[in-house]
Amino acid sequence: MARILITSAIPYINGIKHLGNLVGSQLPADLYARFMRARGHEVMFICATDEHGTPAELAAAKAGLPVAEFCAQMHEVQADIAKGFGLSLDHFGRSSSARNHRLTQHFAGALADNGFIEEVSEKQVYSIDDARFLPDRYITGTCPNCGYPNARGDQCENCTKQLDPTDLINPRSAISGSTNLEVRETKHLYLRQRALKGEIEGWIDSKADWPVLTTSIAKKWLNDGDGLQDRGITRDLFWGVPVMRGDKPWPGMEGKVFYVWFDAPIEYIACTAEWADANGKTDADWQRWWRTDMGAADVRYVQFMGKDNVPFHTLSFPATIMGSREPWKLVDYIKSFNYLNYDGGQFSTSQGRGVFMDQALSILPADYWRWWLLSHAPESSDSEFTWENFQSSVNKDLADVLGNFVSRVTKFVAAKFGPAVPEGGTLDARAEALIAELETRVRAYEAHMEAMEVRKAATELRAIWVAGNEFLQAAAPWTAFKTDPAAAAAITRLSLNLIRLYAVLSEPFIPKAAAQMLRDMNTGDRTWPGPVAEALAVLPAGHAFEVPEVLFRKITDEERADWQQRFAGVRT
Repeated sequence: MARILITSAIPYINGIKHLGNLVGSQLPADLYARFMRARGHEVMFICATDEHGTPAELAAAKAGLPVAEFCAQMHEVQADIAKGFGLSLDHFGRSSSARNHRLTQHFAGALADNGFIEEVSEKQVYSIDDARFLPDRYITGTCPNCGYPNARGDQCENCTKQLDPTDLINPRSAISGSTNLEVRETKHLYLRQRALKGEIEGWIDSKADWPVLTTSIAKKWLNDGDGLQDRGITRDLFWGVPVMRGDKPWPGMEGKVFYVWFDAPIEYIACTAEWADANGKTDADWQRWWRTDMGAADVRYVQFMGKDNVPFHTLSFPATIMGSREPWKLVDYIKSFNYLNYDGGQFSTSQGRGVFMDQALSILPADYWRWWLLSHAPESSDSEFTWENFQSSVNKDLADVLGNFVSRVTKFVAAKFGPAVPEGGTLDARAEALIAELETRVRAYEAHMEAMEVRKAATELRAIWVAGNEFLQAAAPWTAFKTDPAAAAAITRLSLNLIRLYAVLSEPFIPKAAAQMLRDMNTGDRTWPGPVAEALAVLPAGHAFEVPEVLFRKITDEERADWQQRFAGVRT
């Protein structure tokens, strides 16, 4: 049994996330966590809300709430939505936790002790009308790289280029919209990433199995232009982790907080400590996941994120870990994703464009969305959500293939043999051929899941469903029953066992439907299949089952047209 540590990029607290955020981090992380648990491994799956920095302050001001109160409310909202989508998190934490405050301050102190923190006088934008310095996300303007007119002062969400506020063309205050800005001098702490470049580069080069997307982005930031740059880790903000050295204010940094992108990845570690606190565990219980001197050397650590988060997770967070010179666990594998676009444009939280997670759950159960998003995951390139494609995929894959198989088998058996697995008959050559095909396909499915090849895994799973349908159609137990009831019994006994097998295999993708299938088969046996022939004999003759309600209903043309119109505008 292996130990698998899984983290998903932590979502900003500034609003409910859209489907693009979901498929780029939390959802594939959950897929992998569920699969690894099903294989018998010990899994720690961690996520949290990212509560510091400008997004939190701006969103709280817009909502008319104190920022701490706003963050507490939004954490509950996001936690409830995560549960609604069936995310099997071991803990959903908060970057504003006392644990994260202490750990962030600890890392900064360790970096300073090792010579990797430098105090720098820099020019920063000051808003005369707002009477304050404007940290990165308090400034918007035109990106000097791609011309996007609403780039933020830390990064352009259009081209993903990391920016400094002074890079922006025609900058304006995100608080008031004022252009009455000037550049003044202020002091900040910088992480000396350049001093760690050789270590970081050697570490990245050692990860030959990483996806091309992850490695290419990391090496671009390492080597393009002026290469890896030192990075400011403090900001002139009121909300965040105070800049402390031990239990005292950091000299010269009074009134400042740590930059959100410095403390946010540290929350992965802090969140695991929060899990321990919430479950009556000791520090040793969470440290065995994170400290290599406490057992974490045996942990496989996998991160999931969108491509815009890759630079910080391959450069800045590793620099923090390495520079501490302490035995913390570094990530083993980073699964990154391209963007999911929406109906000819981009999903955007800041602009309210697309379908958001709460809206999605209000119109259809989570499994409908989980299946479409994962089977269309933007792995090798950007992908696009369209309502026509969503309707087609749900109707064909879930309703016509999987749902139809479950319905046909259970209704036929209940009508002809009664609500129990029938006895009699033996498997014929057609059934043996199905078992052989499924043996190959199930092993291929496992390989894709282990490699985190999400779309390939979905394609293989669908093919497994299709194989059962084709077998049922060709074997035609409804015809065989007229002349050879025993043959029909053998066919349907195998088919009822297929339903249980489908539930086990499908659970990482569609957990609620899988649980319903197991309930209908009156079994709690979730054993992952070894030899498929054995897995298809788990439910013996005489085992009772129930005829289910419709597992998946079809989306009508009228519904699709209505949703397409309802979600065509901008969320307010």
